[in-house]
Amino acid sequence: MSKVNLKELSTQDERLTGGHRLCSGCGASIIVRQILHATDNPVVVGCATGCLEVSTTIYPYTAWKDSFIHNAFENAAATISGVEAAYRSLKRQGKLNENEEIKFIAFGGDGGTYDIGFQSLSGAMERGHNMVYVCYDNGAYMNTGIQRSSATPKNASTTTSPAGKVIPGKQQFRKELTDIIAAHNIPYVAQTSPHNFKDLIRKARKAFEVDGPAFLNVLSQCPRGWRYPEDLAMDLMRAATDSCFWPLFEVENGEWNLNHIPKEKAPITDWLEPQGRFKHLFKEGNEHLIEEIQENVDKRWETILHRCGEK
Repeated sequence: MSKVNLKELSTQDERLTGGHRLCSGCGASIIVRQILHATDNPVVVGCATGCLEVSTTIYPYTAWKDSFIHNAFENAAATISGVEAAYRSLKRQGKLNENEEIKFIAFGGDGGTYDIGFQSLSGAMERGHNMVYVCYDNGAYMNTGIQRSSATPKNASTTTSPAGKVIPGKQQFRKELTDIIAAHNIPYVAQTSPHNFKDLIRKARKAFEVDGPAFLNVLSQCPRGWRYPEDLAMDLMRAATDSCFWPLFEVENGEWNLNHIPKEKAPITDWLEPQGRFKHLFKEGNEHLIEEIQENVDKRWETILHRCGEK
């Protein structure tokens, strides 16, 4: 696996152009641009309904230079798995150039991946299609009004789990989807973040190169839903990994590997406090809510360390 060279990347053409209407500071476009830099092959992109789709394909315009398929909220993985199957069939029939290798990739937010699209994702992974699925996880249904999803962190305030005097935001801890997809025993699964572009692009290259399905879960900042100053975006993403809320790891053919161990593990408050969706946690009398989150993060980190053979 070749090293990620920033100078080399800067000379590549963008495959997702500017001029789209994603919010300033949105993580989705950053993630897509970095991932598409990880392959030189032609790509067929499938995209679930959501922020990324509605903002990059406003008729009659498109920001995508590669072949692009918009499908429903729930079936991005099914759509791309069908296209990939058709591609293999046409190659067997000699109707496509044997020397041209096309890659297949689906993008979905956490609503269309953790929740509504989980069935089609699980099926595509189990069937073994040669495709990459990328979840840009911003922790809520941001496109339709910032409703909670199963990726929403506990105690986050959303429009369907508002923080009030009785209930302090969402009552459940987030689903660990990366682990669930790893349990499908596919060739490659990874968790990463756009602030560490070398880690993200390296993992995307691996995902494109494996023979079979691959899954990338990428933390995606959302200024509108997380409510933080846009200029703090990458600092906030770094705090997510340094506090171990969002560990960077990969699972290759069942082998767990940890990609980042903080020199000094930061407290979860470094990640929570800049975000308006957690501001109620810092009111007097709510200290126990932060302690509960910290305990859960610590427990999760110990689990990851154990699986990766670090302890």
